[in-house]
Order: sequence, then C-alpha cells, then structure tokens
Amino acid sequence: MSISNQSDAAINGQAQQTSRALRQLYFIRVAFSVTWVILVILFAKTSFQIASILLIVYPAWDVIGTFLDIRANRHSSSKTPQYINAVISAVTTAAVILALQEGIPEALMVFGAWAILTGLIQLVLALRRRKLFGGQWPMIISGGQSTIAGISFILMAHDPAMGIVNLAGYSAFGAFYYLLAAISLSKTIKDSPTITV
Repeated sequence: MSISNQSDAAINGQAQQTSRALRQLYFIRVAFSVTWVILVILFAKTSFQIASILLIVYPAWDVIGTFLDIRANRHSSSKTPQYINAVISAVTTAAVILALQEGIPEALMVFGAWAILTGLIQLVLALRRRKLFGGQWPMIISGGQSTIAGISFILMAHDPAMGIVNLAGYSAFGAFYYLLAAISLSKTIKDSPTITV
C-alpha cells in the first residue's frame, strides 16, 4: 500500500472511530434527557426541592457530557468550543444554585442564557463536524432551536404560566435531535468505505 493510501486508511479509521464514539455519546444523552423529562413531569409541579435539583442537574450533566464529547472527538485539532461549553455549563450550574435563592423565574433566566450560549456552540461544532463525519443536520437544527428557546425562556421567565415543566419540552426536543443524529451517524458509519492495508 502506498503512503497516500496508508494516510487515507488512517484518516478513515479515525473518522469511523470518532463517529462511533459520538453515536454512543448521543444515545447516552438521549437516555439522560428522557429520564430528566420524566422526572420533571412526575415531580416538578409538586416539589420545589425536586424542581430545584432538576434545574441544577441539567447544566451539571452538560459539563460531564461535554468532557465525554472531548474524549470521543480526541483526534480533533481544536477542542476550544467544547472547553468553552464546559466552562459555561459549570458557571451556569453555580448560577442556577444562586438564582434559586430568589426563585424559579430567576433560575429560568439563567437557564435561558445558558441555552443561548450552548446552542450557539452546538451549532458551530455541528457545522464543523458535518464536513468530516456527516450526520450532523439534527445537531445544527438543535443548536439553532436551543438559541431561540433560550431567548423565550428569558422573555417569559416571569410569566405565571412559565415554570420548569416548560423546560421538559426543550429537553425532549434535545433528546429527539440527539436520537436523529445518532441514527444519521449509524448510516454514515455503515456507508463509509473500509480501507484495508
């Protein structure tokens, strides 16, 4: 095999490995989001304490998910967006804890700002990955929708009808898009040519 073919084989192998790792991570994110939505629906309206814990857990989980994303995408030359996202989510977790001292509306405003920032980062990452791995259009849509949802959370935070239950829809859509992305990556992996040495 020529040096060029060996290089192509190495690149193809790395892309497949990254695609598989991202697909697995996306399925994990789906499982978390679905579980979170179920807990919100069951308990958030009846217990301020549980609602508060769920609001704190969501951005905290994103910190963990981001580091899993970095590990899955370890061949990437730049991981700056992921590290920025991890810092934003960690700060958001602390900010939600502080905002809850004032009330749910204030926590929703923090959540909204976080959704805007992480949505933009997700959008940038998905656009980058689309060229390398394909299967990213659900993440592109999800990033854009997250940004719009964040704006609405901030604008409607003090509406009496607004509450943590409204975030369940946001998380459910996130789970749906992660599921679509995982399925799209499965097709990409299946259709990728296998280069043998």
